[in-house]
Amino acid sequence: MPETNPKGLTRLAFGGDYNPEQWPESVWQDDVRLMREAGVTMVSVGIFSWALLEPSPGEYDFGWLDRVLGLLHDNGIRVDLGTPTVAPPVWFYRNHPDALPVSADGVRYEFGSRGALCHSNADYRAAAANITTRLAERYGDHPALAMWHVHNEYGVPVSACYCDSCAAHFRRWLETTYGTVAAVNEAWGTAFWGQRYASFEDVNPPRTTPTVGNPGQALDYRRFADATMRENFCAERDILHRLAPGLPVTTNFMTALSQCDSVDYWAWGREVDIVTNDHYLITDGRRTHVNLAMAADLTRSVAAGAPWILLEHSTSGVNWQPRNPAKAPGQMARNSLAHVARGSEGAMFFQWRQSRRGAEKFHSAMVPHGGTGTRVWREVVELGASLDSLGPIRGTRTDADVAVLWDWHSWWAQNLDWRPSEDADPRERADAFYEALYDRHLTVDFAHPEADLTRYPMVVVPALYLMTEAAGNNLRDYVAGGGTLVVSYFSGIVDEHDAVHEGAYPGALRDVLGLTVEEFSPLLQGESVRVTGPGGELAGDVWTEFVVPRGAETVWTYADGLTAGHPAVTRHRLGEGTAWYVSTRLGPEGLDALLGRAAEDAAIAPRADLPRDVEVVRRSGGTGSYLFAINHTTADAKVPLESSGTELLTGERAAGRLAVPAGAVRVVRLDG
Repeated sequence: MPETNPKGLTRLAFGGDYNPEQWPESVWQDDVRLMREAGVTMVSVGIFSWALLEPSPGEYDFGWLDRVLGLLHDNGIRVDLGTPTVAPPVWFYRNHPDALPVSADGVRYEFGSRGALCHSNADYRAAAANITTRLAERYGDHPALAMWHVHNEYGVPVSACYCDSCAAHFRRWLETTYGTVAAVNEAWGTAFWGQRYASFEDVNPPRTTPTVGNPGQALDYRRFADATMRENFCAERDILHRLAPGLPVTTNFMTALSQCDSVDYWAWGREVDIVTNDHYLITDGRRTHVNLAMAADLTRSVAAGAPWILLEHSTSGVNWQPRNPAKAPGQMARNSLAHVARGSEGAMFFQWRQSRRGAEKFHSAMVPHGGTGTRVWREVVELGASLDSLGPIRGTRTDADVAVLWDWHSWWAQNLDWRPSEDADPRERADAFYEALYDRHLTVDFAHPEADLTRYPMVVVPALYLMTEAAGNNLRDYVAGGGTLVVSYFSGIVDEHDAVHEGAYPGALRDVLGLTVEEFSPLLQGESVRVTGPGGELAGDVWTEFVVPRGAETVWTYADGLTAGHPAVTRHRLGEGTAWYVSTRLGPEGLDALLGRAAEDAAIAPRADLPRDVEVVRRSGGTGSYLFAINHTTADAKVPLESSGTELLTGERAAGRLAVPAGAVRVVRLDG
C-alpha cells in the first residue's frame, strides 16, 4: 500500500512550485542556498515540463531534471515530482490536433495556454501514460522523492469537451451507467418535448441548442466530464503505484467554491493517497479569511478528517483577478497558519521564484522580483521558522463542532437553466451559512448528504436542491436519533436525475421537516419581506414560499408580501431531535438568530467571550492538544484558555487568558 504521508518528510511541508527550467543553471545553486535559509522542506518540480522532457516524439532529455533532483537531495529538500500531463508539447498537438478540446458551440481551442485537453482523446491518454511511465521508471526510487503530483488542477480551465470523441465516450459511459437506452429516456424524462432516443448512437453531448436543452442530459454530462478526468488521473496513479511502490500519489485540488465548480471532490478524495489543495484569496471586498477557513474545512472534510497539505497559495498578490492587491504585513503567515489550524500539514506556494516572462509574471512568489531585500522575502523566512516550531502538531486532527452538508451534484443541478429564480444561488447560501457559523466561533466539517452524521450535535443544509431518497432518510434518522437539523429553502426538491420527487415539496425532506410547500414565490430584484417572531423583526429577500405546517410549529411569520401570514421559519420535533426550516433568504442578523435558536436545541454553548474575527481552532492527537488563536483584527485580543500550556511560536508559558496581538497567531500546546 502507498504511504499517506510524503516519504522522508520529517517536518511540516514548506516550499513551493520550483520551475528551474525558467532560469539559467547558474541560478540553481543560489536557489537551494536561499531554500536552506528560508527553511524550505519540499518543492514541487516538473509540472509543466513535458516539452523539455520529451522535446520531440520518443526523444527524451532527463539530464537537467537529474541535476535538479540531485541538487535538491544534496541540500536536504524533498521533492513532489509532477507528471507534466496538463501541458502537452506543441509537437503533440501538431500530430494530434483533435486532442484540443471543443466548446459546446463547436469551437476548437488552440494551443498556447495550459489545460487545453480533450480528456477522452485516445492519443492524449496514450502519450500521458507514456511520459508518466518514463518518469516512474527513471525516478521511482530516487532518494529525493517524497510523493508524486499528477497533472495540475483538474477542471481548470477546461473540464468538458464536446467533440466527437467525447460523444462516443459519453455513449459508452451512459451504457455502463444505465444499461439500456430506455433507462436513459426514463432518467432524463425525454418524453418531454419529444426527445426520446431509440439507441445510444442517437445521443450526443449537450451541445448548443436553440433554447434550453434537457436538464438530465446536462447534469449527466457534468458527471461524465468529471468521471473522465478522474479516469485519466487514476490511469497515471496506477502506473506510478506499479513502478514506484510505496510513494504516495496526489493531485492538487481547488476545493474553494470560489475557484472550481466542475469537480466532485467527494469522489476524488477517495482516489488520492494524500489530499492536497490550492487556495487563493478572492479579493472581492468580502472577508477573505472566512473564505480561506471555509476552503480549508472543506479540504479537510474531503480528506475524511485526515491531515492534508496546502500545496499552493500566494505570498502576496495574484495576477488573474480584475484588481490584485498585495497582502498586508503579516497576512501571509496568518493565512498560512490558518490553513494549518484547519488540518494542513504545512504551507506551500506558487511559486518559488517569481517569473520574468509568461502569463503569471506578476503573480507573487517566495523570491520576488526584488529579491531578498523585500518584505515578502523577510516574511517567507519568518514563516519557515514558525512552521519549523510547529512540528509537534504533525499527524493531529482538527476538532469540529458542527457539520454543513454539501454536494457538488446538487450545485451542478441547481445551476442549470430555467429555475424559479436566478438569484437563488447555492454557493451564496453556503457562504452565508458558513460565515454565520464562523462568527459563532464554530469549527465546521463538511459532509456528504448520505454520510454518517451521528457525531455532530447540529447539521446545517444551506442548499441541497438535489437530494436522493437515501439522503432524505439519512437526515430523518439523524434527527430522530437526537440531532438538530437546519435546512434552507429550495432543498430536497429533485432526485439524482433532476426529477421532482413525487408529491408536495420538499419531497425528500417533507417528513423530517414536518411541513409541505404549496408553492414557491421568489421575489423580484430589490424586493424584500419582513419576518416577525422571537426577538423582533428580521428581513428576507430573493425567495419566499407558501409553507403549510404538518406537525411543525411556526417560529417566525411573514409580515408582508404575497406570503404574509404564512410561516417563514418552522421547528419540528421528531423523535429525540429537532428540524428547523427557513423559507426565505435571511441576512447575517437573521441567520445568527436562527442558528442561535438551533444551537440551543443542540446544547451548543455560545462563545460570547471571543471577539469577532479572532479564530480559535483546536487540533488534537497522539502528541497532545493544540489551540490555534488567529487574530484577523487590528486590535490586540485575549483568548480564554481551558488549561495552561506552552506557546509554540514564542516558547512562552500561557495560562488564563492568552494574549494574541493584532494580526498575529498563537499556538498553545495545552497541558494534560
